[in-house]
Parts: sequence; structure tokens; C-alpha cells
Amino acid sequence: MPTRVLAIGDFHIPSRARWIPKPLEDDVKREIWDVVLCTGDLTSEDVIDWLKSLSSRVYIVKGNMDYLKLPSTAIVDVEGLRIGVFHGAGIHPRGDVAKLTMRAKQLGVDVLVTGHTHFPQVVYVEDRKLVIINPGSATGAWGGDERATLTPSYAKMLVDNRSLNIEVREFEAGRVKVSSYKFEL
Repeated sequence: MPTRVLAIGDFHIPSRARWIPKPLEDDVKREIWDVVLCTGDLTSEDVIDWLKSLSSRVYIVKGNMDYLKLPSTAIVDVEGLRIGVFHGAGIHPRGDVAKLTMRAKQLGVDVLVTGHTHFPQVVYVEDRKLVIINPGSATGAWGGDERATLTPSYAKMLVDNRSLNIEVREFEAGRVKVSSYKFEL
């Protein structure tokens, strides 16, 4: 049975959003998550409590707006895949694939989950056999990247050995837009 991994981040609660939009929160709660990966910018310990209610295996990294005691990176092994989590602050321009690829190489990971742009994106770096996943902003909060759509989103990952299926789920105007990706690593 595949391992279910939630990738989520850039909440900015309460500074830019009151809470996670109900449709996204309900969608997340419908699943049973084996692992939760958070890209940071929670800005509230209430978000940590919510994430811990979703799974017993929760990995949270510090975002540039967090003043919580959190690590800057995390690495977790999931079914033979090494997955790194890094907020993305310090990468200029934001979300630069070449620089994120270098960070993934430094961490020695097959998959890098990153945030900071508030823009959901999945990129396959073929020459490195690396997948970079940005789940976007869970609240649709404003960010400093011109690509940010202010649309709440998260990513669902199913890992089965070295097979990785990803759904990026975006919530807009009462509808859910799902973008799907599949990789053999």
C-alpha cells in the first residue's frame, strides 16, 4: 500500500490569514496521512497543533516569517525515497530551479519539497532525476512572488517504492483544480 504524504505550507496565520479555508481544510482531513511535510511560514503554534492532529510523523521547517523554534531543513526516508524539506528563503530569484537543485544535491535527496513562492509547482530535473515540489500557500496568503495566485493549495504525494504520484490541489471559487504528475525515481 502506498505511503500517503501531505506537503503543505505558507500559512501566515494570523498575520495574513485567519485560518485555513474550510474547503481545503475539509479536503485535507478526508485523508489519512502517513507523513506530513510543512514548508514553514506557519507563524502560529496553532498551525503546528493542527498539523500534528493529521499524522504522528510530522516534519516542519522554519520559514522566513517564523519566530518558532524549528529546523531550517528536514530529511525523511519514505519507501526508499529521500525527501528533503526546505522553505526556500535565500534562493534568489524565488523558486529558482537551478539553485533549488543545488540545495537538493547538498541535502542528498531525490525529492525536494519547498515553499516561499506561494505558487504551486512540480518540476522534474531530468539530469539529476530530482523532483521539486512546491505546494503553494495553504491559505492563499499574499507572498512576494509575482506568480502567486492567492489561491489556497497543497500537494498530495503517494509513494510506492520509488514510484511517486503527486496531486497539486488548488481551491478557487468553490471548485478544486487538480494537477497530476507521476515519476519513477
